[in-house]
Amino acid sequence: MSERKQGLIEQLIRGKVAEHPDQEWLLWRDETFSWADTLSNTQRVANGLLEQGVRPGDKVAIMMGNRPEFLWTHFAANFIGASSVPINIAQRGPSLVHILADSGSSIVVVDGTLSDIVASVRKDTPSLSKAVVVDGKLSDGIDFDTLLEAGDGPLDIPDIEGDTSSVGTAMLYTSGTTGPPKGVVQKSSNAASGFLPLILSLGVKAGETIYTSLPLFHGNALLISTMGSIVLDTKLALGEKFSASRMFSECKRYNAVEFNALGGMISILLKQPPSEKDRDHPVRVVLSAGCPADKWEEFEKRFGVRIVEFYGMVDAPGLLLNDTGKIGSMGKPIGECEFAVMDENSSRLEAGQVGELVFRHPSGQLSEYHNLPDATKSAWEGGWFHTGDLAMRDTEGYYYYRGRKKESIRRLGENISAWEIETVVNSHPKVLESAAHPVPSELGEDEVKICVVPRPGEIIDPVELVSYCEGKIARYAIPRYVEIMDELPKTGTQRVRYQELKERGITAGTWDRLDDKEHNPHP
Repeated sequence: MSERKQGLIEQLIRGKVAEHPDQEWLLWRDETFSWADTLSNTQRVANGLLEQGVRPGDKVAIMMGNRPEFLWTHFAANFIGASSVPINIAQRGPSLVHILADSGSSIVVVDGTLSDIVASVRKDTPSLSKAVVVDGKLSDGIDFDTLLEAGDGPLDIPDIEGDTSSVGTAMLYTSGTTGPPKGVVQKSSNAASGFLPLILSLGVKAGETIYTSLPLFHGNALLISTMGSIVLDTKLALGEKFSASRMFSECKRYNAVEFNALGGMISILLKQPPSEKDRDHPVRVVLSAGCPADKWEEFEKRFGVRIVEFYGMVDAPGLLLNDTGKIGSMGKPIGECEFAVMDENSSRLEAGQVGELVFRHPSGQLSEYHNLPDATKSAWEGGWFHTGDLAMRDTEGYYYYRGRKKESIRRLGENISAWEIETVVNSHPKVLESAAHPVPSELGEDEVKICVVPRPGEIIDPVELVSYCEGKIARYAIPRYVEIMDELPKTGTQRVRYQELKERGITAGTWDRLDDKEHNPHP
């Protein structure tokens, strides 16, 4: 192999091959891939991409669900010194055009089931010169097998100059809930300073298996599960997509001792009918982001696992970790980042006060939004990264999530956090989960609507639910509207799609307490 600098992922993979080439790493359906297989497939795809004109610094878009080809492509881009651009498979139209054009992706590797979607936007993305299709056809596309046929010999590419630790990392796009998706660029390897203590807190040993069914096009599965398995030298069992009914049986099938969960997943798993098989699995620990406080102990006891809670975001590198079991807390800072809670004037707040969660690294600004200098400047105002999340710190230094600033509701001159309403509603014994959002008021500003999913077998009376809220939240925050739903609309990472609920607005199935004269507790 030619002498050249290698990116971090390449260094790690080659190190595993040198140590134990035949050890299994990736488990997918009924297939297994050793470290030697992983290196071979990655080099084949890298050489294939080189033959298609990809060079260091280029952007390689990946639009696939969970499958091994996603990882071979992501790793291959790293080997070349390019950046992968994972794209949510739900993206369509203007948003998809924006991501492809804004990133400047020169090539896209796409699942055959999505090839028509990509074909429909090719004319609007001039930088996208080529498309590679996995298990499918595209009129002017290249078959993925063509890349694999390039062979797994040494890569003939120019030397990568400078710091290689962040070479070839992914450019991940935010969800774009308040505008077009923003591409996040990590500027330094220091961005990962808290990563090692995070994954070590799980207590997973080399040779054991971790499982993820979260989508690889998001940071949790790609950066924590995938990279975590490489660093810990564990096996990675990859599920196609999250299924509550199959989650623990999949873990048992692969003998997985850990999986990652997002807050919505905890509630969904609890929604499954109780069974004598609830503890018939090898899982010891669940790494959670956003576990509802009222579901924490119930989940641990029912499934016989330990929850480790953390807070992190794609936009910037700060991490909080709660591996002590302090229910409801996101944890304390790990790594080198300093956290604080600030008011609207960027002044630090004392323990017990709610404000915006911010953090900074001693090395300064470690990320930026691609092609968005003003958004970057605003996010990093005063040298702190402003998360847009509301939080509170207790006297012991633990942080607690208190909702999103932009998910607030303004009623009767008061700002209301969706989180404060949901926390009370979710504590109702018949409620599985809920989402509060604003709807227009005939008086101006907003009215409060709560969408509620009952626990299995339960029937929720809106009148009784509203009465339950009395005395637990401010009078002005008590919902006017209640809609009972089978499920809440969510993203691939189980985050509630608040914008979709707001656009849905008042439906035929929405109860309005102002129309219920007999049981109207509040005007």
